[in-house]
Amino acid sequence: MFQLRWVWARLGGSHKRYLFALVSTALLAVMALGNSIITANIMDTVFRPLQESGTAGPGISGHLQVMVAVLVGFTLLRTGFGYFTNLTYENISQKLIYELRRDLYKNMQEQDQAFYSAYRTGDLMTRLTGDMDMIRHTVCFILRQLIHCIVLFTTTTITFFAADWLLALCMLAVTPFIFLLTFLFSRQVHPLYVDLREKLSGLNTAAQENIAGNRVVRAFAREGYEIERFDEKNRAYKEANKKASLLWLRYSPYIETLSQSLSIAVLLVGGIFLINGRITIGTFTMFNGLTWTLSEPMRSLGVYLNDLQRFFASAGKIIELYYSKSTIVSRPDAVMPQGRVKGRVEFKDVGLKLRGTQVLSHIDLKIEPGETVAIMGPTGAGKTSLIGLIPRFADPTAGQVELDGVPIRRYDLKALRSSIGIATQDVFLFSDTVDGNIAYGDSGMPEEEVERFAQIADVAGFAEKLPQGYDTVIGERGTGLSGGQKQRIALARALAVKPSVLILDDTTSAVDLETEKYIQEQLAGLDFPCTKIIVAQRISTAKRADKIVVIEDGSITEVGTHEELSQKPGYYREVFLLQNGGEEERQVG
Repeated sequence: MFQLRWVWARLGGSHKRYLFALVSTALLAVMALGNSIITANIMDTVFRPLQESGTAGPGISGHLQVMVAVLVGFTLLRTGFGYFTNLTYENISQKLIYELRRDLYKNMQEQDQAFYSAYRTGDLMTRLTGDMDMIRHTVCFILRQLIHCIVLFTTTTITFFAADWLLALCMLAVTPFIFLLTFLFSRQVHPLYVDLREKLSGLNTAAQENIAGNRVVRAFAREGYEIERFDEKNRAYKEANKKASLLWLRYSPYIETLSQSLSIAVLLVGGIFLINGRITIGTFTMFNGLTWTLSEPMRSLGVYLNDLQRFFASAGKIIELYYSKSTIVSRPDAVMPQGRVKGRVEFKDVGLKLRGTQVLSHIDLKIEPGETVAIMGPTGAGKTSLIGLIPRFADPTAGQVELDGVPIRRYDLKALRSSIGIATQDVFLFSDTVDGNIAYGDSGMPEEEVERFAQIADVAGFAEKLPQGYDTVIGERGTGLSGGQKQRIALARALAVKPSVLILDDTTSAVDLETEKYIQEQLAGLDFPCTKIIVAQRISTAKRADKIVVIEDGSITEVGTHEELSQKPGYYREVFLLQNGGEEERQVG
């Protein structure tokens, strides 16, 4: 029941309206008896005297007209009241889901990399769509129907006992068996819906991965394999769905049979009582007319409890996501930079351990404002992990990183990242215009500024040739552009925020040497102060740096300029010789 209490807390300012809707549902359930009671009164006050005397007494016709008018008016009142109540439920549930989805998305935006490593994209999408809709369905429909069933059953039972206790007992004799079956079903179905929810998540994840990686699938001609893999997930979801549905079908015939036996009890027992004169024709008509108010709640209760178990499974996933908290957050006493950050970065005995693996060890590095530093090293050496510490994508497990002499953990997180521009080798572009992608960090950026940074990153050359120029919408993740074009747009995006610290993670790996040379020259002449940290694999990129840092196995092994390191044995010299056709010289040395 914790899930229901949690949803109630999320209703916020709608508590009174929702309580009104719940009370209205109870009243509507009571009013459902009205038509049969009024009809029974007509039978006893109009038709019974008429049958007994054979003639219509004075005022009978007028009384009939009044009662029929009351019946029509009561029906219209109940219908109108029900319509207004349904609108209230719908408005409240839609408001709840809107706010809840907004809060969940905001929370997801604040998560660190560990969160996205732990959760699959397809699973997160399932939580934001199917699970959220299950919560809305419960708030808007399931709880309403459960209250309707309970109040309707209770009110009918009281009415029947007030009319004739013995006939009421005969009708209710089967209800304990129905409730027992419903309880057993509810107990067994819950784990099935938890498993069903996981199977749906796996299905969505498989679909998401295949759609995102469709170019790789086609490149390796693995369409058949992916279809088979998706079909396996689809089959597992089908089997889980069928298993849950068959469980209900196993119980429903017994519940349905017992529910329908109420009609037999009315006709048989009620008919005998009517013949013996124990009850009137009006009472018999009322019992017969209200049989559905007992059978329907008992028959439907299993279905609604079925959906309620699905709600518990979905709500559990939403609550888990809602309370997931990033370990990388702004401190309450966070420092807000006064003016522009100068860009002095210092690593002090920094160590980093990720998922139990030591990634960085004893990193000591000082980068002065406006300096250009190139970071090189073999694959997996820790280069990307090192630069990821500056914008706090992760926090060091030992030592500390400082920006302008202040530990970065003390900075306001948004202010810190607003001072840093990042472009990575694995480029992500949004399904937006070229202009929109470049101005992503500042949506109000003037068009001429966008074009200026596009010129610096050598985007203008190909952007102006696109069908709508800078207003051309590029596909998701930059579909339709080459790797080099996407990297140049990402570079322009990073430059457009005029960062104090510019981090380029092998950003020009997919461009030709001539374009790379042009970009390097443009970066050297930026009209705003900027510290540049460049992860590079090409000597042509690194040699222009003021300082080159080599990282191997998570530790700094070499620091110096191109002239110094190219003459000293080590990783940098080996790469320099390999990329400049100097293998013989290396072997001789």
